[in-house]
Amino acid sequence: MSTNNTAKKHLDYPRLTMFQMIQRMAEQYPNYPAYEFFGKKTTYRQFVGKIERAARAFTSMGIRRGDAVTICMPNTPQALDCFYALNRIGAICNMVHPLSAQKEITFFLDISDSRMILTMDMFYEKVDAAVKEADHPVTILTARMQDELDMIKGIGFAFTQGRKFRKFPNTGYGMLWREFLAKGVPSVRLPEPVYNPKATAAILYSGGTSGKPKGICLSDQNFNATALQATESIQQPLGPGDTMLSCMPVFHGFGLGINIHTILINGAECILMPSFNGKSYAEMLIKKKPNFIAGVPTIFEALLHIEELKDADLSCLKGMFCGGDALSVELKKKVDEFLKEHNATIQVREGYGLTECVTASCLTPRDTYRENSIGLPFPDTEYCIVRPGTDEELPPMEEGEIILRGPSVMIGYLNNPEETAQTLRKMPDGHTWLFTGDLGYMDKDGYVYFKQRIKRMIITNGYNVYPGQIENIIDSCEEVAYSCVIGVKDPRRMQRVKAFVVLKPGYTGDQEMKNKINDVLSMHVAKYALPREIEFRSDLPKTLVGKVAYRKLEEEANAEAAKMEETAA
Repeated sequence: MSTNNTAKKHLDYPRLTMFQMIQRMAEQYPNYPAYEFFGKKTTYRQFVGKIERAARAFTSMGIRRGDAVTICMPNTPQALDCFYALNRIGAICNMVHPLSAQKEITFFLDISDSRMILTMDMFYEKVDAAVKEADHPVTILTARMQDELDMIKGIGFAFTQGRKFRKFPNTGYGMLWREFLAKGVPSVRLPEPVYNPKATAAILYSGGTSGKPKGICLSDQNFNATALQATESIQQPLGPGDTMLSCMPVFHGFGLGINIHTILINGAECILMPSFNGKSYAEMLIKKKPNFIAGVPTIFEALLHIEELKDADLSCLKGMFCGGDALSVELKKKVDEFLKEHNATIQVREGYGLTECVTASCLTPRDTYRENSIGLPFPDTEYCIVRPGTDEELPPMEEGEIILRGPSVMIGYLNNPEETAQTLRKMPDGHTWLFTGDLGYMDKDGYVYFKQRIKRMIITNGYNVYPGQIENIIDSCEEVAYSCVIGVKDPRRMQRVKAFVVLKPGYTGDQEMKNKINDVLSMHVAKYALPREIEFRSDLPKTLVGKVAYRKLEEEANAEAAKMEETAA
């Protein structure tokens, strides 16, 4: 089938694991920094040494090729060392958000059959409770921030924030990361790395149509192809001496695939940030002068209002990339003007993708922009627009479902052949295509335009929130008749979560009831997905077939939000 794509350069994809790609950089640029963490730099030679030590420790603990280990971490050196160490021995990295609710973590451990989990001491109690409810034994490895800081900062942190967590781990099935590393003695023999493009190297998570998260199985080929394609598509030299302010999280496809792996396979440097805070981000921009930054629209919107950046010189920037959510035309104009006012010679560039192909698979060109376009597909990635629910290809400018194919497309969903078959489909051309569930169109020059998601989904701060999952939990409360969860436009988060609840007769929608519902939700749902507002109603609008008319509720809530914003202005 034709694909409306302009001819692009074909790339060579080495038959190497993710670890071997890093090892190759260590051989070429041993003394260049791979990452920096609060001022402490680790060179590529040191990085590979840390990876090998952790790999030996995992081997000594019985972790073998194909075994899963959960990484429930923010962006810290231990997270990177662990990820590439597991890849070094052919184990599977099960990547989990550390702010996930306790029961979510238990679900992630069970579905992946993880034998171990690495987390930070500040999350230990929650992880410990999750492990106790798992359906199999799990060993907890506990990392501490102070162990990766230089001596003075480490001591300071240990006696301030660190002292709160000194009692952890306090179980017979837990150990400190540094104690674990002591098992990685040189006498432990490591297996030879094996490249297998059909083997799962990492599992990332996305929401499911049933409300349960889906595990997305990704290979070495998927990650390496994404990184090599992104390198080509940025149209800007990237290598030793260049730096990326790596704020997007390691458990997120955008963070792991672009902010970290793409940077590391080019011998550049990741400046690791464990979490986003407007003031600290601004300080890092000013102090570290990174060459590349990448984030979700909410991060860039926040930059416009940070006082510390008022007189900042951002001429250091060679690239600024936005993903995780649609970048509005208005916000792009504001950000581009902000960059110009601060001496940067670049524009913010929007990418599009989904975790089923690691992360971005499309990017706006460096020096051009077509309004509302998400740019051109990556090299070796083909896009096509089909009539929703069919295999029928649509002509340029006609709106339909976006489908794509290429070497970054996932292996499939973990233990979910039905959803895999719905998403990865063989087309009349004989190739397997990824059906994105997103509506859009392409112009005659191959530029792609994203319109909206077919599947009902809320995006807040760059994270996907699935209303069905939250509704199921709210409806499980004995006082609740039914509920509807929607996204309301928000100037800071892009969308905020709001729940409409209809109670059973005899119950009152007061603050006590809100607290009760929130208590139940907090046990099952990550903090970022919790409703910012709960509104009780006696009834909710219905469609002709009797379903809750969630779009009508969205329209009402967004109109109310716009009115309040006008009043405030």
